[in-house]
Amino acid sequence: MRASRLLSLLLLLQTRGRMSAQELADTLEVSVRTVYRDVESLSLAGIPIYADRGPTGGYQLIGGYRTRLTGLSSDEAESLFLAGTPSVAAELGLGATLASAQLKLLAALPDELRASADRIRDRFYLDAPGWFQGADQTPYLALVAAAVWNQRPIAVRYLRAGRAGERSRTLEPLGVVLKAGAWYLVARARPAPTATPSHSDTTPDTHAIRMYRVSRILTLETLDERFERPDGFDLAAHWRAWSEEFEARMYHGEATVRFSPRARELLPYYLSPAVTRAIEQTASPPDAAGWTQAVIPIESHQHAIGELLRLGAEAEVVAPIELRQRMAATVSALAARYGQG
Repeated sequence: MRASRLLSLLLLLQTRGRMSAQELADTLEVSVRTVYRDVESLSLAGIPIYADRGPTGGYQLIGGYRTRLTGLSSDEAESLFLAGTPSVAAELGLGATLASAQLKLLAALPDELRASADRIRDRFYLDAPGWFQGADQTPYLALVAAAVWNQRPIAVRYLRAGRAGERSRTLEPLGVVLKAGAWYLVARARPAPTATPSHSDTTPDTHAIRMYRVSRILTLETLDERFERPDGFDLAAHWRAWSEEFEARMYHGEATVRFSPRARELLPYYLSPAVTRAIEQTASPPDAAGWTQAVIPIESHQHAIGELLRLGAEAEVVAPIELRQRMAATVSALAARYGQG
């Protein structure tokens, strides 16, 4: 640990120039006294560190000294793929590793490229969760990620999606995906060793690749064994295919709806991408008032009412008649509630 910190201190001076003892202590998350000891150790090892005294002083390397000890560890190299998403790296337990890798990379760059790298870091930032939504609480995410890296099965107990109750499984974790602030585990499932087998646990598809929302994991134990990943498994391609299939499964019907010009502007903000795409594909030419008519997929009448009410009077259900009637009844109930009936 100390050797790593000494190297980090050296690379900080190499990349940033003069730094005070307090700045070094804050960056390395140690005490100022520890910085003094580390600087003395580097000096005794022959590193030409010069100290300026006084309130504006600090430490710096003499004569443009540059170390060549900038080789990346395997963990640091992997973490560089998350360099544009420091918050994501931190959630995965790679925050410190990423910072170390970036420091080594900056130290190896010539001055002009280092300045360019700093400009990029200062100008781009990823904030994954959607507006008005908090990120999932995922206390087991770092353990999940470690199991993915090391190909270790995990025994989990988790809340079942859409239904009450819990389930225990042993999972072979193949990857993690961050979608709109929510983390998903892509894994092959098999019955957990401590679970009582049920009919569903013994069916042939128990080893199918499935998705698990990480925030629903209640307990997790990493098993002392390894598994082999499926040959040719492509995480991104599998996620895209699953997403399209999941989206298609959600919709069980269709509705014909008229949209005002203002509604068309609001569609990307109020309705799902699948509904928005359907409107773009099926929209009729605008009438004299600019309204268009389109066929959209719906999950159910109840769900469609909630979604379309977001658009207020800027949308009108044409068919099916049952949905139109239920929409009218809902609007009438709202008017009565607010004293306009």
